[in-house]
Amino acid sequence: MNTKSYSIEKKSFSIEHFCVTHGISRATFYNLVKRQLAPRLMKVGKRTLISAEAATEWRVRMEKPLKEGK
Repeated sequence: MNTKSYSIEKKSFSIEHFCVTHGISRATFYNLVKRQLAPRLMKVGKRTLISAEAATEWRVRMEKPLKEGK
């Protein structure tokens, strides 16, 4: 019997799950992509995913005050 312990922590999000988890609409997400403000995306086969690390970095970046004129 294998006694290895596996973490069930989420390692990546689909776009839909990212949006639900972060309380934004898909339209808002794609507007962020268009404005180059979305989290980094990765392709796995045909799927587009957002790593947990990219989601964390995005949240930190979005918490920073916007500079005037942007």
